[in-house]
Amino acid sequence: MNTDDKPAPMPFEERVYADGAALIEALAAEVVSALAAALAVRGSASLVVAGGKTPIPLFERLSHAAIDWPRVHVTLTDERVVPVTDPASNERLVREHLLRGLAAPARFTGLMNEAVRDDARAAAAWQSLTAVPRPFDVVVPGMGEDGHFASLFLGAPGLATALDANAPPACLAMHATVSPHARLSLNLAALVDARIVLLPIIGLTKARVLCAAAADSTQGTWPIAALLAQRSARVVVLRADR
Repeated sequence: MNTDDKPAPMPFEERVYADGAALIEALAAEVVSALAAALAVRGSASLVVAGGKTPIPLFERLSHAAIDWPRVHVTLTDERVVPVTDPASNERLVREHLLRGLAAPARFTGLMNEAVRDDARAAAAWQSLTAVPRPFDVVVPGMGEDGHFASLFLGAPGLATALDANAPPACLAMHATVSPHARLSLNLAALVDARIVLLPIIGLTKARVLCAAAADSTQGTWPIAALLAQRSARVVVLRADR
């Protein structure tokens, strides 16, 4: 076959696991390794995580990891505009499942604040993240079955701007038609201002979405396609079909 006929290599790495449990174990090990390396080289480390049900087992494992948590900064890829005590709050999820045990002393920076207007709230959230070392050492976003990641949903106003990898890194106010809550979300440029992005994909439905997104050169159907296509950050997809 002529070399010109070969498909172009994907700009992301993919690792496949037997099941979700094996994936979570590997993901936890990757996160701990990256944080430990950052601590050894720079004296501090930063971890950016998503909310939802998928990362709960990861958080539980990380809470038992024997690393120097007081020097680790933790923040969120996105947040719902709800009180931090609300069950829908990503901050609450992180505090309940990650920031306990050995990880309790980690330095957490949430996105919610007292600003009333969407733009002011997003600006204040981004300002608060000046305390978190960048480039981020590890970003662990989630992906929904509709191909969204962070709070970057298809059809959301301002999505094209949010997915522009060349835009200034920022936190944006986002409104998803599929959600009753207003959102705060890091934009793509902020999420890939990272040394490594570890994207867990568990389940056959999500695996199929990932495959479709990887082939979506126009990035017009699956928001996650923009993350897979960018070349600013190293992206590692950890996939388990069950």
